[in-house]
Amino acid sequence: MQPTALNLPQMKPLPEATQRYFDICVEKLGFVPNVLRAYAFDVDKLNAFTAMYNDLMLAPSGLSKLEREMIAVAVSAENRCFYCLVAHGAAVRQLSNDPHLGEMIAMNYRVALIDARVRAMLDFAVKMTKASATIEEADRATLREHGLTDRDIFDLAGVAGFFNMTNRVASAIAMAPNPEYHGQYR
Repeated sequence: MQPTALNLPQMKPLPEATQRYFDICVEKLGFVPNVLRAYAFDVDKLNAFTAMYNDLMLAPSGLSKLEREMIAVAVSAENRCFYCLVAHGAAVRQLSNDPHLGEMIAMNYRVALIDARVRAMLDFAVKMTKASATIEEADRATLREHGLTDRDIFDLAGVAGFFNMTNRVASAIAMAPNPEYHGQYR
């Protein structure tokens, strides 16, 4: 049986700033991501979600945009979040110019052809996903040995934590990825 997504009514009309944001999505992506539509029933929740996402994923960081997307996919794979695996797998394909990398990370990042720094970051993000209370100074020291600063470790933890939260919400409300994501950057 196919899961039924929650039917949360979108605000009509959308506030002007929200409509502009959605218009920018259509202009840049060709569609409004379903995750934004899911939050559009409450503009305050939508604004909080997008502010946190934009800060974690797009703001200046010692982690590249590709590295942050790979973290999103590795965490989402561990949580089996269909929405985020599809959407962020497409972002990994786009940013890496490698149609295989998104799938490798989604299925098992350990088989992906990634450097030791990225492997250490994904190991940390997955450990945080599985059992955050078991993280010790040795885990942070391993990241430092691979060139991450304490600020980078904070950003890594923020991205992993955000996707652990959004994966759970997406799964709980049966959020489906936009069909457009499936064929992008292949």
